[in-house]
Order: sequence, then structure tokens, then C-alpha cells
Amino acid sequence: MDEECCDMRGMLGFLILFLVSKKPMHGKEIADEITKRKGEKPSPGTLYPAIKNLREAGFLDEQKEGKAITYTLTPSGKKALTVAKRKFCKIFLGVFP
Repeated sequence: MDEECCDMRGMLGFLILFLVSKKPMHGKEIADEITKRKGEKPSPGTLYPAIKNLREAGFLDEQKEGKAITYTLTPSGKKALTVAKRKFCKIFLGVFP
């Protein structure tokens, strides 16, 4: 891949970056937003490994406050989201009449 981007397979990473770009969120907030949009709640075994991968890729930062961890986009996360949005539009342009 010539540009840094989150993994678009299944689009969970893209959705997490998109949601966190709107405001800092903790895991439960991310899960709740995905549930609203997708109609089903992601399991912790799906959500948290995806968050970990995004964090390890340098796209998310975390702030610990007691037991709560709040995630924010890093500058490279903002760039990755921009690239992912372009790829999304290129892939799905024309799908809807």
C-alpha cells in the first residue's frame, strides 16, 4: 500500500477512526455508536483487538483515567482516515443510484 491507511477489510477500523474523529471516546461509547449504525453490538473480542491494532499502528492515542481509557486520533490517524475516506468513496462510488 503506497499510502498509510487503516485496514479496510470489514471496515471496522475505518468506522472506529471515523467515530473517534468526531470526539474522544472510550470503548463502550465506540461500541454503542457502532450498534446504532450497524444494528448489532460488536463483541469485546472483535472491538478491542481492532482498537489495539489501530493504536499499535499509531492511529489512536489513549488516555487512562482510573479504569476508563479514552481514545483520540493521532495526527497519523487523521491522515489515515482521510486516505480511508478517499478509498471508500472510490470503491463505493456508484453503488447507490
